[in-house]
Amino acid sequence: MTTLATDSGFLEPAYGGRSLADVLPSVAAGLGVRIERWDEPGILLPPSPSYVVFLVDGLGADLLATHAHAAPYLSSLLTPESTGTAGVPSTTATSLTSLGTGLTPGHHGVVGFTSRVPGSDRLLNALFWDKDIDPLQWQPHTTGFQRLSAAGVHVTTVNKREFRGSGLTIAAQRGGEWIDADRVGERVAGAVEAAAASPSLTYMYDGDLDWTGHRYGVASAQWLQQLAIIDAEAEQLRDALPSHARLVVLADHGMVDAAPGRRLDLDDDPAYRDGVVLIGGEARFRHVYCAAGAVADVCARWRDLLGDAALVLTRDEAIACGWFGDVIAPVLPRLGDVMAAARDDWGLFASADFPYEVRLIGLHGSLTPAEMRIPLLVG
Repeated sequence: MTTLATDSGFLEPAYGGRSLADVLPSVAAGLGVRIERWDEPGILLPPSPSYVVFLVDGLGADLLATHAHAAPYLSSLLTPESTGTAGVPSTTATSLTSLGTGLTPGHHGVVGFTSRVPGSDRLLNALFWDKDIDPLQWQPHTTGFQRLSAAGVHVTTVNKREFRGSGLTIAAQRGGEWIDADRVGERVAGAVEAAAASPSLTYMYDGDLDWTGHRYGVASAQWLQQLAIIDAEAEQLRDALPSHARLVVLADHGMVDAAPGRRLDLDDDPAYRDGVVLIGGEARFRHVYCAAGAVADVCARWRDLLGDAALVLTRDEAIACGWFGDVIAPVLPRLGDVMAAARDDWGLFASADFPYEVRLIGLHGSLTPAEMRIPLLVG
């Protein structure tokens, strides 16, 4: 790997070891189920006939350690060995797809919150999806849920009704049964019911902490209160589960608050748009799609303009850093010709295209430890 990323104080993704893409292969090993190409899991889990994987959106390991007093149950499970990493970018759509498929971003192709639709001058919003883009074509590989189901594991997703059959759900986590659950009581009851089966994998998701962080920031009283609610939910779930079931609590990414003096609006300077066809990604990780022949000039200009606020790489440089794992041909044009990964607590806003972003306080997407390091807690 090149040293471009390591020189920036970034945390590189632990693909093939302790990344989100390694969770389901490790669960399969814990269940005693052998699946082709999943023979050497990177996370050692205890044997059990039933696993419940509870993903808390936005619960970075560094945040949990810093605010342990607000989450006594979860922090009691946190050790230096009970962490892993998100992939790149450290954002929900990419992370949920890595978890659900057992593949790295360069393979599954959901490479950001927004990314270019190849052959066009428009972006796919991977959270809300576009009705004219088939998620089965965008992400055609068999998911981990499907592979486990085919191996005889009872697979259940416990999640909000609005996510049933969504583009991202189909792309990232299709397979198994679905239980509608909008509220905590519904989620816990649904997971407990599903975990009674053996062998089984139950996946449960809670996005409220991430929403709170985006709106109020991770330094807010609102975020701390939401963390306490999540902690109680996790403990309630563990207490209600059958004794034979094991609980894994993890996250898709962490979060940082963009400081008032570090919120750059790229549209304040037209130089950022010179030679640029599209700006995608999000405020902590920008995919920049360039006009023909403009990549070198755009990269040099963005490096000069952003200075210490971001690490700016070409697509080839980012791939050489291992940010996306092995990148297959269909995924290449979805990645920016140039990428800007924010350092420290900078935000790289693009108000003309993403006006709602400027209202966000908590952000994620880059490779700082606060965003990349996630808990992998076993209860």
